[in-house]
Amino acid sequence: MAKPSLDISVRRKIGSLDLELDFSASTGGLTAVFGRSGSGKTTLINMLAGLLKPDAGRISLYGKVVFDSDAGIDLPPDRRNIGYVFQEGRLFPHMKVKTNLLYGVKGGLRSEQKIVLDEVVELLGIGKLLDRRPHHLSGGEKQRVAIGRALLMNPDLLIMDEPLAALDDMRKHEILPFIERVRDEIVTPIVYVTHSVAEIHRLASSVIVMREGRLLASGSVAEVERYLSLSERMQEMQREQKSA
Repeated sequence: MAKPSLDISVRRKIGSLDLELDFSASTGGLTAVFGRSGSGKTTLINMLAGLLKPDAGRISLYGKVVFDSDAGIDLPPDRRNIGYVFQEGRLFPHMKVKTNLLYGVKGGLRSEQKIVLDEVVELLGIGKLLDRRPHHLSGGEKQRVAIGRALLMNPDLLIMDEPLAALDDMRKHEILPFIERVRDEIVTPIVYVTHSVAEIHRLASSVIVMREGRLLASGSVAEVERYLSLSERMQEMQREQKSA
């Protein structure tokens, strides 16, 4: 069976970014979208999710066309069936965790759901959090709840936009095993935006490398390793300069 794929041919200009992409990529497992700040990573995933409209082009998710400027197709976000986890949890502060989770369930709890509440609670280890409100949660706990809410949509694709960026190192190490469990135990493909080479080595099955609005490389982690190694060396140099 062929792996699910993204087929993207789009153009979009935002400020100084002139994005132009034309590629197909397998999205089985976890696909990392990697690049420096300003390379267009978030612009790309927002176009996939329907939060940002390309100036022109075509986007197909697993054979389903969600955008085609020539054909006049532009499905709204709620018809693309994509779960989205932002850098911050974006939980509803007035709702308890359980209510936040159930907000992602389309039409209430249904017996035909593939992913159900009890499964998500166990998978993400959030059973003791269900009666808390977001302001009583740590950053890592908020992100686990946000991931759970997105999974309960039963999405065809789960997008995670730098979900660890706002966390300190301790919280990052706390949440990484749960992201691995989602990757390994839920069949939903994941597109995961990051600028961390370490996260790619730990989580990704394939990588899309971007630079200045263009596709630089795509393939398995091994196939794009030279780009990752170069970036890792540059990041290390930057850290040394800051500490000097």
